[in-house]
Amino acid sequence: MKLNENERIDDLQYKGLRIIQKKDGFCFGLDAVLLANFADVKRGDTVIDLGTGTGIISILIAGKTEAKSVTGLEIQEEMAEMAQRSVEINNITDRVRIVCGDIKESVEMFGASQFNVVVTNPPYMNQGGGLLNISDTKAISRHEIKCTLEDVIKASAKLLVPGGQLAMVHRPDRLVDIVWLMRKYSIEPKYLQFVHPSPRKKANLLLIKGTRQGRAQLKMMEPLYVYDEDGNYSKEIDNIYGREVRNIE
Repeated sequence: MKLNENERIDDLQYKGLRIIQKKDGFCFGLDAVLLANFADVKRGDTVIDLGTGTGIISILIAGKTEAKSVTGLEIQEEMAEMAQRSVEINNITDRVRIVCGDIKESVEMFGASQFNVVVTNPPYMNQGGGLLNISDTKAISRHEIKCTLEDVIKASAKLLVPGGQLAMVHRPDRLVDIVWLMRKYSIEPKYLQFVHPSPRKKANLLLIKGTRQGRAQLKMMEPLYVYDEDGNYSKEIDNIYGREVRNIE
């Protein structure tokens, strides 16, 4: 496949999956990989990835699960087009489609109660801090320029079937906002996991799952450490990537 100027193909280090990314644009991080692994996607499920960006989460879920279909929704036309080409180079167009559109209009686009699972890696930063270039792809991916956390959760609640699941990765300092908004829109938080760079370092990510119209019961999962005390990837991270776990003598 022909690449555009300033693009490269990266190996996702999982089942031979690859992705096209801009050399100087927004690139996926560990948070996307963790979310794709965290979401409970069952055989035959329909999944939507709100704010898919490069398509990383949609592609990984297609590779890791037996989902019937995965829809990636992305507001930036250039990003959506690039994500679609990534779907094509992985030969998964029969299960994954990329749609260019606004999360705030997603219910009108797809209809209510159409998905078993919503996954989202939304912009982490609140608006209001510093001057931003609102047309910059990195700024749009990181800051609440095109949509807010409430926009994402409100849309998720309408897109999910009753009993469907919302899975999200975000920053710990937004936890209160996330839980409050989930309950406001009848998504009951069910599982919460904090992600730490290494033991004895404070969490810098959180993973949360909620059920539409679920019963109240939040389960705290064991913390996830990215690196062990020796500076190597933890066994949990190796398992997520499907790597051989190191033998420790």
